[in-house]
Amino acid sequence: MNHKDLEEDDLSKLNFLTEYKVCELLAVCEENKDYTSLIRAIGKVFSDSECLMRSFRTKQLSPDRLQSQRDKKKSEDKQGTSSISKSDTEPSTSKEAEKGDQSDEDDRDDEDDEVTVDIDGLRRVYDKILPHEQIEAAIINALVSMMPSVESELTYHDAYSFDHNYLNLFVIVMENTNLHSPEYLESALPLFCKAMSKLSLPGQARLARLWSEFGMEHILRMMETFQQLITFTVVCNDFDNDNLVQDDETVVAAAKCLKIVYFANILAGELDPDQNEEEDEMLIESNDLTLQELLGEEEISPRGPRVDPLEVELGVRASDCRHPLIAFEEFINEPLNEVLEMDKDYVFFKVNAESKFAFMSCPFILNAVTKNQGLYYDNRIRMYSERRITALYSMVEGQQANPYLRLKVRRDHLIDDALIRLEMIAMENPSDLKKQLYVEFEGEQGLDEGGVSKEFFQLVVEEIFNPDIGMFTYDDTAKVFWFNPSSLENEGQYTLIGIVLGLAIYNNCILDVHFPMVAYRKLMGKKGTLLDLADSHPALYQSMKEILDYGGDVEKDMMLTFQISQTDLFGNPVTHDLRENGEDIPVTNDNRKEFVSQYADYILNKSMEVQFKAFRRGFHMVTNESPLKYLFRPDEIELLICGSRNLDFHALEESTEYDGGYNKESRVIRDFWETVHTFGEEQKKLFLQFTTGTDRAPVGGLGKLKMIIAKNGSDSDRLPTSHTCFNALLLPEYSTKEALKERLLKAITYAKGFGML
Repeated sequence: MNHKDLEEDDLSKLNFLTEYKVCELLAVCEENKDYTSLIRAIGKVFSDSECLMRSFRTKQLSPDRLQSQRDKKKSEDKQGTSSISKSDTEPSTSKEAEKGDQSDEDDRDDEDDEVTVDIDGLRRVYDKILPHEQIEAAIINALVSMMPSVESELTYHDAYSFDHNYLNLFVIVMENTNLHSPEYLESALPLFCKAMSKLSLPGQARLARLWSEFGMEHILRMMETFQQLITFTVVCNDFDNDNLVQDDETVVAAAKCLKIVYFANILAGELDPDQNEEEDEMLIESNDLTLQELLGEEEISPRGPRVDPLEVELGVRASDCRHPLIAFEEFINEPLNEVLEMDKDYVFFKVNAESKFAFMSCPFILNAVTKNQGLYYDNRIRMYSERRITALYSMVEGQQANPYLRLKVRRDHLIDDALIRLEMIAMENPSDLKKQLYVEFEGEQGLDEGGVSKEFFQLVVEEIFNPDIGMFTYDDTAKVFWFNPSSLENEGQYTLIGIVLGLAIYNNCILDVHFPMVAYRKLMGKKGTLLDLADSHPALYQSMKEILDYGGDVEKDMMLTFQISQTDLFGNPVTHDLRENGEDIPVTNDNRKEFVSQYADYILNKSMEVQFKAFRRGFHMVTNESPLKYLFRPDEIELLICGSRNLDFHALEESTEYDGGYNKESRVIRDFWETVHTFGEEQKKLFLQFTTGTDRAPVGGLGKLKMIIAKNGSDSDRLPTSHTCFNALLLPEYSTKEALKERLLKAITYAKGFGML
């Protein structure tokens, strides 16, 4: 350029930018103290999609070759085929690279899945030009001008003949570290997101794979950019029933872009995609037409869980990632959750999925409370549907049918009665498990408005997890239960507990169960591995780690073989060969990884395969048609079943109701809360166990619990009592705060915690 400004003729010939060109222009501008040349060059290239796609490449195409590719692809598009050409290999930071190597390019027609942006060079360019406000303003104006045409091009482009050069464009723009600034948020970034959200599925997958290699700092920045746009838009608008956030194009587009970053984050994390259980076959197959089909109606949803298309394209699921690069919780947008009308979103998700966007299709952005609302709507609608179908059957067949799942059980034969009844239902008509549950204890009157069912769940769990039964083993260190491979109980018992867990979720009831996380991972289709031993069998995990980390001669010093020994229910030793003739195969430094892996596989998968399959079968009898697996990760499944460990007693105080003469200003109530707030963590758990039957908070925290404190007579030596099925605490009117504290501590420390005390 001979240190002169960019003339009009030079500008018209400018078809792309490289790091070299930008640096050369910037040097001239700084010398002349006039940035007009660079501003015009930036404005020209950043407003022209083809120019920007060709810029900052590690492989540079000549203009003629680029046009040849486009002409060829247009021709192929008309014939229903597509091809993507390779580019050169010369670096774009030299003058020679700008010219391209046309003789080589003309012979290249192979497909190339690599995005060809010189990322390091591009970052250096942004570092140099972004501090100049005039240049940044030129970028913003150029993007505002260009993005509508890019959106239009991608909207009407055949997804299977997608022009992969557009990926270069999106990569270049996303490397701008100022995208989260107000100037971009108000104008350029919304248009950019709308364009990027039109990418084909293969294009989204390729971006996710590319960004997964960028490292935490860059993935975090991109995540925060889209999150800020969503938050900015939500805060600046009034969303309600008449103005739904699902109809806001900017928020929807940003959520779709955030999904690409979300999967990049998963791909960059600690994955075990191959450790998957075999999917169970459908439990009950029938070739008979359903009543819905006979009446010409559609089912409320397709059978089986929904699958995210990007998951399928990438071949990875959220449950495959043990530790993402950025915590999953960082992708939740709380302002969006606050304005989201979940009843409408659920309808869009289930009924209008093709025409209306639903945030349930981006579950990573929703918190557990919001997702639980969506699951609640799905469960309730399914219950109402089953009730309606039952009524139609009654009309068609002329006989009385039960619209509810009614269980009549005896307290002293609880497991036998529940098992027989649920087994009959599962065999004869498993869809009855989708009906609303009503429990009746024989010889006891009263309608089940939720409390009786809750007590039923608590009693079943208490009995089944009783160590004397031997269905589960208990680890005193981890304080968790695990499936007993030598249990004498039949598969039906394990199926029952699976059904109970499914029904608890289905009927929105928290259970006092203590499984390690691997149990929920296995429910979601994963296999247990060595890492899972850490919280299920901590002592064994430590032993396995010692074998792996041992610096001496494992064979000589430890004298282990591929035959392991366990103890059965009666204390007798039982041996198992991890490999054929395992007793004769010593564990050495070379094969110790295999030994440890197979040991963990045996403990967590093979040894209790029969028991767990029965358990999972029962769970899926209730949840197989639910969006549960689509919406929730394994740790969130535990939250649904067991509740949250986060205990906010101030939120509980705010939501508590009073009866029998008490109110929040009563002296005893004030003394009560002052006392409870002084409790330590373990005492608070004991109090919750005593009052509600579990030491966890429901999804959404203790503020969702709705505890009742009722007056139970005047001052006396009696201890407080509780109705756990109704979250009710019966509290005498103690004369002093000291007496209240002493008797409350006695009650929660020594009481059993189930049923009425």
